[in-house]
Amino acid sequence: MSILFKIAWRNIVRNRRRSLMTASAVAAGALAMLLFLGYTTYIFLGMETGNVQRLGHLRVFRAGYFLYGAGNPSAYGIDGYREVIKLIGGDATLRPLIRVLTPTQSLMGIAANYSGDNAASRTFLGEGLVPSDRDRMRRWDPYGTGNVFRADPRISDSDENRGLIGGGLARILNLCVPLHLADCPPPPATPHAADHGKVDPDIAELAQRDVAPRRAAGAVEIDLLAATVGGAPNVVSLSVAGAQPQGVKELDDAYVLMHLALAQQLVYGRSEHKVTAIVLQLHRSTDMSAARARLEALFRAQHLDLEVRDFAELTPFYGQVIRLFSSIFLFIALVMGMIVLFAVVNTMTMNVMERTNEIGTSRAMGVRRSGIRLQFLIEGALIGAVGTAVGATLAILIATAVNHSGITWLPPGNAIIVPLHLNVLGRPLFALGVCVGLVLVATAAALLPANRAARLRVVDALRHV
Repeated sequence: MSILFKIAWRNIVRNRRRSLMTASAVAAGALAMLLFLGYTTYIFLGMETGNVQRLGHLRVFRAGYFLYGAGNPSAYGIDGYREVIKLIGGDATLRPLIRVLTPTQSLMGIAANYSGDNAASRTFLGEGLVPSDRDRMRRWDPYGTGNVFRADPRISDSDENRGLIGGGLARILNLCVPLHLADCPPPPATPHAADHGKVDPDIAELAQRDVAPRRAAGAVEIDLLAATVGGAPNVVSLSVAGAQPQGVKELDDAYVLMHLALAQQLVYGRSEHKVTAIVLQLHRSTDMSAARARLEALFRAQHLDLEVRDFAELTPFYGQVIRLFSSIFLFIALVMGMIVLFAVVNTMTMNVMERTNEIGTSRAMGVRRSGIRLQFLIEGALIGAVGTAVGATLAILIATAVNHSGITWLPPGNAIIVPLHLNVLGRPLFALGVCVGLVLVATAAALLPANRAARLRVVDALRHV
């Protein structure tokens, strides 16, 4: 076998220009596929990291919430959620897998700013959580994406009345100046400026009566109105510590983040305080299936009417992006595969034509048809291996240069600019599969010319001019 490799290598070197052009086509295919693979890996890992930091790996809901609870979160609260948290955290199987275990409350209502002549209101989508748990979740980054958030000093466990709002909601409620927000132009003058921003007088009176005694001088506060579980209106005052832009405009124009205790006070009033979900953030995403199976078994054993959803189910956009980029990668792979296929077929066909006399001589000396076929297949494999090695090396060098260049960009759905990375080696088995696949394509492309060479008659080959 070693002699066949030596002969194949000498034949490749003998036709340097032709072999170089063919290997260059293979290298270009490997370079394009590996660079796009590195980009998609970066996108996938970045989206997973962002979703896990925000939503956790798994969320426990009351049965039915996922399909129907968004319209009335308070009706799908988890009864005795503290006992459920103790049950989950005390399980011997789940305990070593869990990094953060925390409750959260979703709510909706009307947010209003009644300060002076800048009165304005807007429906909001709120989330109540434990600030310290949120800070811990935002530091999850096992893939080394660099998208790690520092502890946010604007909200804390000790101050239940402070919260954050979306940048768009701050603009709508005319809070750009009090919050010192940049890129937030003042509203244009309108013919009915005197009536602009007026809210329902009953709501304004209710809010003023409920929260006016608690307003501090110079504080930036908004009033939140929501219906309690019993259907009665309830109002609380939220001290706005700052704005937190969201990646989606619809969410940015309605988002309110507050302490869990304040959200529970608004939704449940004097009734039993519940939560919408219990969030589990794991140390590793690979443990998600095992943790989910254990949770479901635990709830069945305890006869709890609860369901478990992962972050991919909660954010369909994540799955859509993965399918989109996977389809693009498949298209690129098919195009590059066809280029490599035709380049190798053309090269090996020319080799067969030029070496017809040599083939006849080898056959006359006793070399079997399988030996001739194997020789050309080895040549195709060597060309593919050399081209793939060169392409993979260039891909790693280019990715390293890009990763250290400091290039930044704003990904879809993000509110902050992040560094651009090409994670070529992020999925080593996939990268190895790309390289092996190109070598196999080059080898398969040599099969047709190799069969043609093996079928040549000895007499015709010897007298070929």
